[in-house]
Amino acid sequence: MSTSASSSTSTPPSVANGQNPHPLLENNDEKNSVVIKVGMVGDSQIGKTSLMVKYVEGSFDEDYIQTLGVNFMEKTISVRRTTITFSIWDLGGQREFVNMLPLVCNDAVAILFMFDLSRKSTLNSVKEWYRQARGFNKTAIPFLIGTKFDQFATFPRDEQEEITKQAKRFARAMHASLIFCSTSASINVQKIFKIVLAKAFDLKCVIPEIEGVGEPILIYVERAKWRSTIASWFITKVTPRNIGQIRQGD
Repeated sequence: MSTSASSSTSTPPSVANGQNPHPLLENNDEKNSVVIKVGMVGDSQIGKTSLMVKYVEGSFDEDYIQTLGVNFMEKTISVRRTTITFSIWDLGGQREFVNMLPLVCNDAVAILFMFDLSRKSTLNSVKEWYRQARGFNKTAIPFLIGTKFDQFATFPRDEQEEITKQAKRFARAMHASLIFCSTSASINVQKIFKIVLAKAFDLKCVIPEIEGVGEPILIYVERAKWRSTIASWFITKVTPRNIGQIRQGD
């Protein structure tokens, strides 16, 4: 998997055509160019923008910059002769921006429901974010992302166990992959988007899963499992695409 990163804060190009069940997961021309829209939602100051910037630009800024409304960035990678552009949309976590939620969720192939591992209240907020986001997009692949794992790893063992158990419980109810990450320590940042890609195209993903308390959790739900039943919070369906498999080292 080769990568050429680019970023933008301008208005993104529209590639919807009304015929594809995922308008932003489609071939744009004869050169196998594909755009995957990814939405990011969650409370304020949990690290949404930091994760986006880290993935796209490879940089991390410790100074907090509040997202006013919606941020937008792109990153282009190449996988087996296919050019794939991640179109990443980051919604400010303040409640006054909730009216912009459709902008982030509509046509998204995947939605990252994010929380700060060091603040349990942000995990409790996920259910409401989930409910509202699903009102605008019932087909996007859900991910539950815990940020600031580097800080969380210093917590007492019993606190880590409590939050990890709750996060796993939420992920099961959402039929979502669960990933703990750290932008400052570069933990699982790349893997999040590799798994998004694998699920968007129904690829085999051979990245090792991690489930132990005190470790950077990485549990990605196989499509057959999360499509087998209907979670109490949503109904979802995704059109499979096949272009190969995703490896840890790709």
